[in-house]
Amino acid sequence: MKQKVVIKVSLNDKKCRTKAIKTAVGVDGVIQAALQQDKNQIEVTGDGIDVVDLTNRLRKSLKYAEVVSVTPVEAKKEEKKEEKKDEPKPVWPPYMGGGVPVIYELRDPYYNHCQDPCTIM
Repeated sequence: MKQKVVIKVSLNDKKCRTKAIKTAVGVDGVIQAALQQDKNQIEVTGDGIDVVDLTNRLRKSLKYAEVVSVTPVEAKKEEKKEEKKDEPKPVWPPYMGGGVPVIYELRDPYYNHCQDPCTIM
């Protein structure tokens, strides 16, 4: 289940921001991490994220971390893919009668492939 986690952290300088992103991305299941600098929050998106582990790691590296919200992310892409599956697909190669495929022979069956056709005798 994909989820979006927002955690409030103290982002005082560039070093703290870098440390927060590296720590968040290091947790299993994290797909994306983004900073909201004006609110001093980090927004983490992922699949099966352990929120307690993520918060504890951020507290260990930044000394302050508080969970603001955990919300599930709806998969809009999957709904679009399911709609496309309903369309019929063309069958190739074309079939004749009893399910036997049509085979087109483009070369002469009496042509000997061992001889080079460009040699002049």
